Amino acid sequence: MTAMTNFREIARIVSAHRYIAVTAGIGVFIAAGIVLLLVFPGDGGQAAEIVEDDPHAGHDMASMDMEEGVVEVDPAAARAMGVTLVEAEIVPMSRTIRATGQVTYDERRLSTITPKFDGFVERLHVDFTGRAVRRGEPLLQIYSPELVSAQEELLSAIRLSSRLSGSAAPGATERTGTLVESARRRLLLWDISPAQIRRIEETGEVQRTLTLHAPFSGVVVEKGVQAGQAVRAGEVLYRLADLSDVWVEAEVYESDLRFVREGEPVEVGIDAYPGDSFPGRVSYIHPDVRADTRTTRVRIDLPNREGRIRPGMFATVSIEVPVAERAVAVPRDAVLRTGERTIVFVEDGPGRYEMRDVRPGVEANGRTQILSGLLAGERVVARAAFMLDAESRLMDGGMDAMDHAH
Repeated sequence: MTAMTNFREIARIVSAHRYIAVTAGIGVFIAAGIVLLLVFPGDGGQAAEIVEDDPHAGHDMASMDMEEGVVEVDPAAARAMGVTLVEAEIVPMSRTIRATGQVTYDERRLSTITPKFDGFVERLHVDFTGRAVRRGEPLLQIYSPELVSAQEELLSAIRLSSRLSGSAAPGATERTGTLVESARRRLLLWDISPAQIRRIEETGEVQRTLTLHAPFSGVVVEKGVQAGQAVRAGEVLYRLADLSDVWVEAEVYESDLRFVREGEPVEVGIDAYPGDSFPGRVSYIHPDVRADTRTTRVRIDLPNREGRIRPGMFATVSIEVPVAERAVAVPRDAVLRTGERTIVFVEDGPGRYEMRDVRPGVEANGRTQILSGLLAGERVVARAAFMLDAESRLMDGGMDAMDHAH
């Protein structure tokens, strides 16, 4: 009857405890189990006799003692709880930042093709959007009164130069040669190819239409012209994009921005090619933060020599950034955050664990950096630290309750 009375007293103390979190619940479970073993022993009632004689038996039964900031655990109980110790180490710390993004055009490789004269498009060689073109490839044939006039000026200058080639007049040959070069340069500045100019000179005939060629390679992303259309100088005919390099615009959370630097190497995964990784580099960090997502766009330069990556594809970016060359670090599970405090349990002798406040840094690869409060080489509880915390809370509260009861 006395043992049952003590059991009810212990249960009343535990139920009155103010820590009702999950960790405290684990401690209650362990303490209650020990109490049951002691109340119903297998060796003739010796434990029941202890409960009857000692008014503070509820504290001793857990094989734990609680000093100021120190938890003492019987080695057998520590093994049962799965307590594991590791040394705080000095290691290089790096952090992997992951972000999602989308492939876009490299704006530095976008180009617009426009005529430098008015005219009429007679024929399209490149006649649909998305077509790949190579530098020097014909785009369209165009008739222009200005081109006709420029060709006539060239032929007239050539004929005049031929007539005056044997002239005795001082400087006549040089002046006519200058006229020919000026007429040629005018056509070249209007993007007429040297091959077409040579043909005009060789045949001595004005060509009704001339051909505009692609000044660079790329993919047609916009076509603004149709066959038979009248065009004016400066009007957009085509927009081309060189896809040999593309951009990935990734969304990085503002809390990670302090680790990202321009020039950092990155690895990009493309959803369309699972398992493949594409190397890139951070080229620009946008100056603003989006209010709705709390992210900032980070631009990645991505080589695309094979053309497998296409604008609009979804991408996953991994940025491995160094945090510290020499950092005191412990396993992440060794650090307990209670809301107001961050603590670790440091070994202070066999079965003794000091509850110590620390200032954590970054977390990376399963480790937590410790900025202050812990020295390299000290041994901390890496596993079951939460159980020690629960027991310390339980025993501290239980002792307070029993003091008030007596």
